Amino acid sequence: MIREYSNKDKPKVIELLRKNTPEYFDSSEENDFENYLENEIEDYYVYEENFEIIGAGGINYFTEQKLARISWDMIDPKSQGNGIGKKLTQYRINHLNRNPKIESIIVRTTQIVFKFYEKMGFRLEKVEKDFWAKDFDLYQMKMNNKN
Repeated sequence: MIREYSNKDKPKVIELLRKNTPEYFDSSEENDFENYLENEIEDYYVYEENFEIIGAGGINYFTEQKLARISWDMIDPKSQGNGIGKKLTQYRINHLNRNPKIESIIVRTTQIVFKFYEKMGFRLEKVEKDFWAKDFDLYQMKMNNKN
């Protein structure tokens, strides 16, 4: 089940980030994520199975530029490879497809998972070495919104 994030979910999604560190996130990103949850969250969703949060991901809006950004995606390592990331990403793309003010969707990810987003229809725009932290390069990707 995919549902909207609520503040009571914060400890569980922080735990999800920690389960994905250091493989997918650098430990220095935890403070950024907490700040995001406290101050920058716009649309954020959790994926639950049996009342346990096993995935999360958000959307941020840049309406002046007519774009939205898929943000802070994470899946419990024990549940990766089961299509949960695909469902959560497609859910947000479908949500954005209903928004006529959004022309483009971007995702900023790393070299570790950019192929996942490529399979979802995003195309690579730019790469920046050591952007997030040492050995975590920025892979910025984009797709046109189908509204």
